Amino acid sequence: MPAVLDSLLARISQDQYAALIRALRRARRDELWGLLDRPLQPGSSGRCMRRLVHCATLGEALREGFAYYHLLIDDFVPRLAVQGGQAQLRFVPRRAPDGRLDYAIKAFMLLSFGAASWLVARRIPLQGVDYTSGHGTADSSRVYQVPVRGGQSSVGLSFEAHWLELPVVQSPQSLREFLAGAPANLIVKYRDSSNLTDRIRRLLRKSLGGDMPSLEDVGASLAVTPQTLRRRLREEGRGFQQLKDETRRDAAIDYLLHTPWPLPDIAERVGFSEASTFHRAFKQWTGVAPGEYRLEHRVE
Repeated sequence: MPAVLDSLLARISQDQYAALIRALRRARRDELWGLLDRPLQPGSSGRCMRRLVHCATLGEALREGFAYYHLLIDDFVPRLAVQGGQAQLRFVPRRAPDGRLDYAIKAFMLLSFGAASWLVARRIPLQGVDYTSGHGTADSSRVYQVPVRGGQSSVGLSFEAHWLELPVVQSPQSLREFLAGAPANLIVKYRDSSNLTDRIRRLLRKSLGGDMPSLEDVGASLAVTPQTLRRRLREEGRGFQQLKDETRRDAAIDYLLHTPWPLPDIAERVGFSEASTFHRAFKQWTGVAPGEYRLEHRVE
């Protein structure tokens, strides 16, 4: 390791960097590794993400997340501003920046960008990245996939404002896997590895209890035409209505087995205005009535 540190041309892998971050978190009991005046307590990011998966859109999640960290970080302020069709994330220091604070802000921006891309299950295309000192390295430009401009008034990044309307498609269930892979999954170029069926299921699950989105709505959210959406679903052996029914069925089963909620409440939560309609649909899905299913399968 000393030889690596002494070499200006040496590089470490993403896995090695992630392992270093984990080690620093444990040693310092600080999620920003002792770079700030006040430690960021372990578990802070997990608690934040548990709130953000319940947000409706990327814009709502960014505002909620930045408000959360505003209470925890004294050294800088993360801000979201929208102007002229452009969204800007800015990280403004509250004290005279030094090398440690500059690095902390850049690291926080990178982790924020990774978390935002994960929440909407797609990489957000950036228009620009700003640093206050230097011009950024080739490695930074490759990570963000845009040139990094140095000598700017604040550290930040920008993208087209319409991306703020992207729906948050992650859930508490997918969050568990995400947190198990952090921070490595936050410092790589984001790519959603799930298939189209899984992405649509996540969108539908977020809409349970209200009006389920149409095929056209889902296509608009995923930037896919309805014709292409139908074709790709056929290739995966699925139909759109089938996915709706399966999403309602799986949610109903989860509620029956893991909550004490009465059947009318469960019916409403999965999108049925009448308990009798839910009763008929559930029996068609599983072959038994919902009350009978709960008695046979629930584990106390």
